[in-house]
Amino acid sequence: MTPHTHHARDRRARFVVVLDADSTLIENEAIELLAEEAGTLDHVAAVTERAMRGEIDFEASLRERVATLRGLPASVFETVGPRIRPTRGVEELIDGVHAAASVVGVVSGGFHELLDPVAERLGVDLWRANRLEVVDGRLTGGLVGPVVDAAVKAASLLEWAADAGVPTAQTIAIGDGANDLLMMREAGLSVAFNAKPAVCEQASLAAGRVDLSDILPLLGLRG
Repeated sequence: MTPHTHHARDRRARFVVVLDADSTLIENEAIELLAEEAGTLDHVAAVTERAMRGEIDFEASLRERVATLRGLPASVFETVGPRIRPTRGVEELIDGVHAAASVVGVVSGGFHELLDPVAERLGVDLWRANRLEVVDGRLTGGLVGPVVDAAVKAASLLEWAADAGVPTAQTIAIGDGANDLLMMREAGLSVAFNAKPAVCEQASLAAGRVDLSDILPLLGLRG
């Protein structure tokens, strides 16, 4: 679960901005793209919705959903990868944060196999996600290593801020689901983005539209 890193800055960062991935950094729910290939989309989508609303335990829900992917060929990552769509405004947000000598991180309950190419292409600095188990070229329906749950998301924000020399007051957490709430409580500013009602109620702010560039004025970086 060591995060990938894509930056090396000598000067101290001003901010650390940490985003969720599914329905935040990207428009999709990555596991649903995989479930569509497995023929289990309806079930997986229903469980995902309940987990994001906080109605069921995230780790249990994730393992239940991943189990439905058993038997898919590992080539499925190349099949569904092109269907992933970055959210409107994400490039502007990342460019603006970088122009302010600051750090962008992504911590996801999704999967490295799908997140890695997107994060690299967008220029994300740090990211952390789950990893699917593959044996003999097929998904086993299991995961490798500890699950990236709400506690790991919160710990990642604090870890990355400490590594960047940024006080917690200058961290921003952006997410949509119940598993983002612990991370959002740790951050200096939390933004509910494309979010479930419980998240909108508990965040510092709720984004009015699905455009990540709207985060820049909140940081004093535009407008």
